[in-house]
Amino acid sequence: MGQQAPIQFDRASGALEGANLWERTAALALVTGSKISSHFSHMGYIACANLLRKTLPERNIAIRLNPDAVFEFPYGDGYWSKLLNRSYNYEDELELLFADSVDVDYTLLDCGANYGYWSVLVSSKPFGSHKAIAIEPSGQNYPKLANNARVNGNRFETMKCAIGATRGTARLSGTKHEAFSIAGDPSAGGEEVPVIALDNLIEDGKVASAGKYLIKLDVEGVEIEAIKGGARLLQADSVIMCEEHGSDRSHAVSRFILEQTPLKLIVFDPRSNRMETVTELSILDRIKVSTHVGYNVFGTASAFWQDRIEALNAKTARRMQ
Repeated sequence: MGQQAPIQFDRASGALEGANLWERTAALALVTGSKISSHFSHMGYIACANLLRKTLPERNIAIRLNPDAVFEFPYGDGYWSKLLNRSYNYEDELELLFADSVDVDYTLLDCGANYGYWSVLVSSKPFGSHKAIAIEPSGQNYPKLANNARVNGNRFETMKCAIGATRGTARLSGTKHEAFSIAGDPSAGGEEVPVIALDNLIEDGKVASAGKYLIKLDVEGVEIEAIKGGARLLQADSVIMCEEHGSDRSHAVSRFILEQTPLKLIVFDPRSNRMETVTELSILDRIKVSTHVGYNVFGTASAFWQDRIEALNAKTARRMQ
């Protein structure tokens, strides 16, 4: 007997369809938990949701993110169930740039794509129907990513590999699907995965060297190696979007971008509600308030994207007046 059809949830209307009474009760608990824990950066939410998930039948939920985007994941998943809370926004600072870039002819390189959330969204009509390549090394995550490509009409490409400094192989390990990494000890078990560098995408004919790119690097500890492997691509009209972990008080990724690359370092500052160009790292001490979450920083050497970000700041300022 195959798995049941997915539960359906529409983020715009809040309609939940195809769920039994216990699954509806669980949805209420997941939403309430997200609302309460949002006051302290969702501390403890994932663990509680994953406990609740053990009481639920194995089944997917398909969340309609907008009229042209469906995102499926196992019902009760601790990381993604926050999407049931309609007031929750996932990585707002990235959505800000994506929503502002609807009219730009760019390709999303979604590295460490997990189940493909950003590839689903960016390839949808409200976000400009952009080309996206979703890159995910995990044998556990990749089928879920491929499923999300399929339920959205295979409108984005998927690749099963990790991103690093050079082409090769590595061992991927970890216990949480959102935090698998090739940065751990090779003796820690896990699975062997192929590794490519960002610049190999040009050599392999996947992307052109002269295009416009938004490059999401969520590669759990190998961001610096990934940047090193993308020197050619980063000379194009591209922006890298990297996760800085809240617990890293040395700000290693930002420090590398600022001190070792020709890229300008930009960060969204909630105090000014602007994308601020960073010249020294103390601003991150103030912005990174929670040790258990990630903060996205941006790096670009492109005059085109720097102008777009300046224009985005101006639009935000006008809206706030």
